[in-house]
Amino acid sequence: MHKKNIVIVTFMLATTLLLTGCWDVAEPQRMYYVQGVGVDYKDGEYITYLQVINFATVVKTDQANPEAAPTEIGQARGKTIEEAIYKLYRSMDLEVFWGHMTFLLLSKKALENEHAISVVDTFLRFRETRYQIWVYCTQDPIEDILLVPPLLKRSPTSAKLSNPENITKQDSFVDPVNLRQLVIGLNEPSYEVSIPYITLNKSWKTAEEQTTETSFAGVGILTKDSFKGFIEGKSARGIEWMSDETQQGEITVLLDDSEQDYLTVDIKKLSVKVKPIVRNKQATFEVFLKFNVILNGFKGRLTSDEVREKVAAEIKKEIVNTFEEGLKMDVDVFRLSEYLYRSDVKAWKRLEEDGKIPLTKESISKIDIHINKISPGRKSFAETVEE
Repeated sequence: MHKKNIVIVTFMLATTLLLTGCWDVAEPQRMYYVQGVGVDYKDGEYITYLQVINFATVVKTDQANPEAAPTEIGQARGKTIEEAIYKLYRSMDLEVFWGHMTFLLLSKKALENEHAISVVDTFLRFRETRYQIWVYCTQDPIEDILLVPPLLKRSPTSAKLSNPENITKQDSFVDPVNLRQLVIGLNEPSYEVSIPYITLNKSWKTAEEQTTETSFAGVGILTKDSFKGFIEGKSARGIEWMSDETQQGEITVLLDDSEQDYLTVDIKKLSVKVKPIVRNKQATFEVFLKFNVILNGFKGRLTSDEVREKVAAEIKKEIVNTFEEGLKMDVDVFRLSEYLYRSDVKAWKRLEEDGKIPLTKESISKIDIHINKISPGRKSFAETVEE
């Protein structure tokens, strides 16, 4: 071989050896991708469900490919979650990638008797998972919930469990909670966290059949030591009005004593402030709310003062009802203890019992509601509200 050619070949070989490669990285199409995980607990064993997503239903469009199964659910039992997951590995054909896991669904049994802490710890320690994993609880069969497709058979990545923030823009009934927020909440006063409670809902149908959807129905209360229970439906309504994260909500008020005329309004730009007051070794809390109101359709003559009065009264009622529901469960549902902890830690240390301030029905001493603005919406008829 010519000397010049030898030099060229030698240089090319040396350069190739210096290149960094990805020889140990699996090709994307040769992996399974976990989107969601469900955990139940029964007879001393964890029952683990893996929801594996088919990315053929996602690529290039958010519309699902009707010829491809969007998801499949695997199930296995084990003394630990890790044991159950390894049993599922043995039944799979490809390597599993956890980096796209978006939600964790826990049954009531999995939440009780400190089992929830073990579950959360598993996914926090695993190097492939992220802290931005949404956490939910349920009393319905986990498998049934994981098999529910999004409306109009859209891509499974658009399901509300994977993207809860999409729907909270229109209805902030319950604040989504991720693993990071869960851990922070369990490590700070009052060491309690409200986890969105999921149920199955049959409000939708197609021309061929009734369809099933998932729905936010309230919250489950988890503490660092135990699971307290669920606050559901109307009893949970006050949580929405005590959160600065609320983007939009609705409230319906009765306009007259005949119980026939009702008005539904949208609540926007909610601002919440809580002022702790300590007197005679007892803490009380004053609540200040500010928000805007947008009117939906109504009939008859209605003044802005009437709207303010009725909306404020109804919101106050819902806050009190939710607070008292929490007291029945020995739960500081609005995390009032944390407000005192942030403003006066010395007072908090004097008054706290097991990490939270003792509460009674009189602990919320004041609820002051100020409606900044009332918008009547489009004026289609003569009736309107003048500000």
